[in-house]
Amino acid sequence: MRSRVTWDLCWAWYHALPEAQQAQIAGMGFGHLLSVRPFHLDVPYLEALRERWEDCKAFIMPWGHMIPTLEDVAYLTGLPVQGEPVVGLERRDYYDDIAELLGPEFVAGRRRPIQSILLGSLSEAVGLRGRRRGPLESLDEFYAGVRGALDLGDRSEERSVRIFVSYLFGRLLFATQSSQMNCKFVLLLRDLAQAGRYAWGAAMLGHLFSLLPSSSQRSQSTGGFTLQIWGYTRFPMGRGTLVEGRQMMVPLMTRWEVAPDPRVTDRRAGDVRVALDHYPHDQVVWTPYVGEADASHPAVAAGRPLFDRHLLLLCLGTCEVLYLELVVRTLGWHQPTIEVASLGREGHSRRRFFAEDRDWGADHGSTVAYWREGGEQVARVTDLQDSSAYMEDYQARYVGRLWLDRRVMPESQAIRLLEGRLAEQEIELTRLRAEVRTLREELARSRASRDAGASSFAQSARGDLAHRLQEALDRAEARVRELETERADSGVATLQSQMESLRLELVRVEGRLLEAREWEKEARDRERDADRARADISRNYEILKDRVLRRRREQQRTAQQEAPARTGSAFASLDDLLTLGDPSMARGGLPLPEASTASRPPLPDRRREREEEEVSSSHSKTHIHHMLWCRVYAIYLAKEAKSEEGHTTEWEKNRGNTLIG
Repeated sequence: MRSRVTWDLCWAWYHALPEAQQAQIAGMGFGHLLSVRPFHLDVPYLEALRERWEDCKAFIMPWGHMIPTLEDVAYLTGLPVQGEPVVGLERRDYYDDIAELLGPEFVAGRRRPIQSILLGSLSEAVGLRGRRRGPLESLDEFYAGVRGALDLGDRSEERSVRIFVSYLFGRLLFATQSSQMNCKFVLLLRDLAQAGRYAWGAAMLGHLFSLLPSSSQRSQSTGGFTLQIWGYTRFPMGRGTLVEGRQMMVPLMTRWEVAPDPRVTDRRAGDVRVALDHYPHDQVVWTPYVGEADASHPAVAAGRPLFDRHLLLLCLGTCEVLYLELVVRTLGWHQPTIEVASLGREGHSRRRFFAEDRDWGADHGSTVAYWREGGEQVARVTDLQDSSAYMEDYQARYVGRLWLDRRVMPESQAIRLLEGRLAEQEIELTRLRAEVRTLREELARSRASRDAGASSFAQSARGDLAHRLQEALDRAEARVRELETERADSGVATLQSQMESLRLELVRVEGRLLEAREWEKEARDRERDADRARADISRNYEILKDRVLRRRREQQRTAQQEAPARTGSAFASLDDLLTLGDPSMARGGLPLPEASTASRPPLPDRRREREEEEVSSSHSKTHIHHMLWCRVYAIYLAKEAKSEEGHTTEWEKNRGNTLIG
């Protein structure tokens, strides 16, 4: 969920409008909400909550079901929770309605049918498109810039109000992940005088229920901000702090400030999950609004008849069930065992567009009538002494979702969790002490005014105020004493001892980790030595192979050079032998004087044939001699290499045998 981007613009836009338009918007029921100064969203906190949402429309917490109720919405936001259900027409084409209610410029150039409107076009129409608060820009500086850029033009007052409220719907009250808004919400603004009769708070809560199963960090709505403060009031473990001097402000969201605190903000959703799993059950606040006067909360005073009733929450095509039976501890009762599947009142959601005009209220008349009749009274079981039976059944039912006694917390995460608890206790103590000081000052002023003398009616009113202030002061002082006692007796000492033991364990783990890293380093060194040895062996083998091949080539060249001389000497000897049997040749191969051969027939000349046979025989003998010499020389080289290297591998031996063969 993105942090306070559009809320900044809605707040500044509203306060930059003329006072008459602000009064009209406040009369519609949005004034209290728009008086809340924007604050940061605690994204990890909300993400951890969203993961625990179950089909029974409740959060599955280690201490039981928890559900935001209409009482929470009324106290926290000031939105009306009682009134007409937010239902109405759903059209196939809103072209004519948009042109009439917002202005023809919003439909210019668009094709029919028109079913949604781009939210950026609403802010662009008044000169505020793209306006964002800078990271170093204060809210007052941003407001001054919006006030200077706001251009209402010559529009009527009603159209200007409709444009702003439509943007408020699409960006905060009923926001989705889309940059467009369904035009069906605009139809609710046809009669602005009647817009204040709707139960906007109930519709916003139903919209939040419909988004929780599929919401992500990108979704943003007033429901997200409300859910965050709701969590702070029930199990205070987040970043929010109650601001000094705002104890009497309405609605309750205005009393909180969610500014970054370096002691508790450096965390992730995983840290919040672990913190929720280990949060003390006895510190969960089930009734946080005890002592608040209904007279100071108009939405609470009007909606109180619905706070103990089972209801269906309606919001233009969505119907979500509020199972108050699961969280009767918020009413101050003990929680009885209840079969979730037996509740049997399933809601339904419908966000699609229709091919024809439909009246959702007419199609679901019984659902609308159920809301108008005030739902059903939740029965109270009076003979219960505690909620232990419910918790046993609850833990057995959701054993796979609670992670109770199943998660082994890492030491570093446990230290962060304990340090976070200490920091949160310090923050709460600081806040409570400031609240005590403020209440004492208010009480002193009230008593001084009463003692100064006034009319009986004024004295009675001041007496009631003094009584309420005294009660609030007593509660705050009791809480301060409780926290201080816890810290003095066992809280801080126990946490510090646990942190010290965890730190020692962490040191031991780090020592083992360093030892493992040393072993790993030695193994890498041995591996590098082995790689170097293999490289040396490979290099020496290549040198040996080159030496053998070089000697073999030299041997072949020598043999080729000696072969012609041997052949020549063989031929000379052959000539001498031949001349011995030839009567025509003298010794030394010289021819004899010719004799008359006329009386004899010529003898066949077989000299050339004998020469060719002699040459062939000589070549064959030379080849055999050469091969024998090469084999002997190779054996000699192999033995010499073995004696020189000393550590020839088996593979090299086989290679030498191959060369020899």
